[in-house]
Amino acid sequence: MQKIRDITITIVQPNLIWEEVNTNLRNLEKLINSITETDLIILPEMFNTSFSLKTTLAEEMEGQSVNWLKKIALKKNTAICGSLSIKDGVDYYNRLIWITQTGKLFYYDKKHLFSLSKEDKCFSPGKKRLVVELNGWKICPFICYDLRFPAWCRYKGDYDCLIFIASWPAKRINAWQNLIKARAIENMSYVIGVNRVGLDGNMVSFNGRSCLIDPLGKDCFTANEQVLVKNISLSRYNLQKSRKLYGFLNDRDNFQFIS
Repeated sequence: MQKIRDITITIVQPNLIWEEVNTNLRNLEKLINSITETDLIILPEMFNTSFSLKTTLAEEMEGQSVNWLKKIALKKNTAICGSLSIKDGVDYYNRLIWITQTGKLFYYDKKHLFSLSKEDKCFSPGKKRLVVELNGWKICPFICYDLRFPAWCRYKGDYDCLIFIASWPAKRINAWQNLIKARAIENMSYVIGVNRVGLDGNMVSFNGRSCLIDPLGKDCFTANEQVLVKNISLSRYNLQKSRKLYGFLNDRDNFQFIS
């Protein structure tokens, strides 16, 4: 097998302020300034506004928050990702932006829109997955509600690590923790979940529980409900050893997801 080094990923679990872009970017930058060295910084869903469905807050791809992500990536010499509300043509998306350490941009639009909060009435769904290479690792990021849909997240020989960024409320945190572990076990993949803390403008409470689960479902790290910045390490040896030793992926059903 190809020798690929371990990587360090930084989880940022903030308390987001409702619809206050400048305040959120300023607070996040203070947290990020404490990071000394990492390969990837992960921010939660709608990191600049909290989970607001107000499309007047949507930015374009050359807007303030995307440019801020580019600035952070170049300043810290690292990749960074997080989602925000984006206006693209006549449509609006809950879009995950991924900026490489050299400033190259990739994006993923949330496929499963949260109908319980009428997100599907405000945004358009994404149509394709994204897999990004990071220092030899293949990483596939998703957004919040996507976590509940295993066929959409299914391993197709194309990734080493799943990321779920979220605004997942405290009252359903048990589902968050169990579903993340299930996605890791069934796909024999590292899974990283990044959530937020605090209250939003609808008085919904968030209690964090950002986490790292290994390819066999071991809980390597779970955050509490405090603001935090946490470095976690992904072991290439552990991933390859687990997949080779057990071979569960070789026995998976051969089907193709059709949207």
